[in-house]
Amino acid sequence: METLIILLIGILVAVATYLILSRNIIRVILGTAVLSHAVHLLILTLGGLKTGNVPLLTEADAPYTDALPQALILTAIVISFAVTAFILVLAYRAYQDNGTDDLDALRGTNDE
Repeated sequence: METLIILLIGILVAVATYLILSRNIIRVILGTAVLSHAVHLLILTLGGLKTGNVPLLTEADAPYTDALPQALILTAIVISFAVTAFILVLAYRAYQDNGTDDLDALRGTNDE
């Protein structure tokens, strides 16, 4: 099961790399979003599935689960959502001003 998840992470990274190398700004933004989802899945996979009690002080001695991977993923999801929303607003504003979403046209110089 874990090897399938690792394979899925590799496919997501490959798709994200393809999208990031595109000339269309929307594809670049979607590529960064897919890459962030791949990293979230990687952190969750590396954290592993652990069984045990919740880490409360009133419980008896028992093996506890580590909540750090889930906390890191939740924080990373919120940050990546905020960054993606901000970049989408910037891309929309750039499209309104320039009338194009092509990164070469947005660069402002002509290639020789």
